[in-house]
Amino acid sequence: MRRCLTGTMGALIAVGALTTTTWADGVDQLPASERTIYEVVDPQVPLGASAYKDFKPKKGPPWKIGYASSYAGNTWRAAALDAVMNDLLPRSKEAGLVSEVVVTQSDLKDAVQIQQMRQMVDDGVDAIIICCSNVTALNQTIEYAYKAGVPVFSFSGYVTSPYAINGAANHAQGGGEMATWLADKIGKKGNVLLVSGIPGFASSDSFDKAAKDALAKYPDITIVGEVAGKWTDQVAQVEVQKFLATNPTEVDGILTQGAQENGVLNAILQSGRDMVPITLGGEASAACYWRQNPEWVDAGFHIWPPRREMQQMWEIMLRTLEGQGPKVQSFLRPVLPFTIDEVRAAIPEDCDVNSTDFVEPKADGWFPSTIADQYFERPADPWKPVAQ
Repeated sequence: MRRCLTGTMGALIAVGALTTTTWADGVDQLPASERTIYEVVDPQVPLGASAYKDFKPKKGPPWKIGYASSYAGNTWRAAALDAVMNDLLPRSKEAGLVSEVVVTQSDLKDAVQIQQMRQMVDDGVDAIIICCSNVTALNQTIEYAYKAGVPVFSFSGYVTSPYAINGAANHAQGGGEMATWLADKIGKKGNVLLVSGIPGFASSDSFDKAAKDALAKYPDITIVGEVAGKWTDQVAQVEVQKFLATNPTEVDGILTQGAQENGVLNAILQSGRDMVPITLGGEASAACYWRQNPEWVDAGFHIWPPRREMQQMWEIMLRTLEGQGPKVQSFLRPVLPFTIDEVRAAIPEDCDVNSTDFVEPKADGWFPSTIADQYFERPADPWKPVAQ
């Protein structure tokens, strides 16, 4: 039996003793290897056909791009912006595809991000990338941009507007897999502390719900506390330290989202308690501790690789502007486990346990062109100039 969630994805149809899945338009056109990524998702994730299958931009390249980020206060956001300004933009300029990028930050204020996006549309951008935003708050503004011929791309998260294109890891899958790994690592019994990201944001909530569902399968595991690290090491460290200082309960493992695991690690190190397994999402600092203590854990998980996620969305944006015709509203990627051997290859033995960098998949490891081509009606190399 194939498992999926009902809602926008499709329906389960019983045929005798078998159950088959009818996929939403768009997802049904993907190869079987990609459809499996969509079998267990947050039911809010829009999985219908893209509104941009036949999109043509108002003018040919070079295009002006807006990047309306909701937050700038952590290492993950800094790495994503670095990917734009020091890799993707220079390469796009050299190819004659992009002229400039306008960057704004809204400090988690929806009203500010809305105003910034509308100003971008009014100032003539050709596309807007948004980051990690509220799932519904921007929908009217996204429609405003759509009516002006400006597609909006939600990077590392999703919005529910039918006029947006989303690109992210499958955070529900990630929460479930990382929670299951932690449960096995602590012997399927004990106390777990959950360190959320930013409650109310799509990727954070999707991860947490799936993680809790996975841990609920283990009757001898108890979630003894929940704190919000806000995807920021300094915040996560303070919140975990406060929990440990005020709760003498034994903690056997910590389930945390990315861009904050180093803060969680430092909180444990400074608490005087014994080290416990912590889920790793790619921060080079925590990976460095693993490199120096190889028996600590046995896996990390690529679920939020900032440069690779930004590259994925950038290439989706270029392909859409080039008229390649995206098939789906939401481009989901699977969670990719990584080993200590990959850590050893990525960071030196004398690594920095306070590094602000990330261990990421190789350039073609997150969304290779051979896979990306399957998501578009008229696929082509996005980096080659196109005639409009």
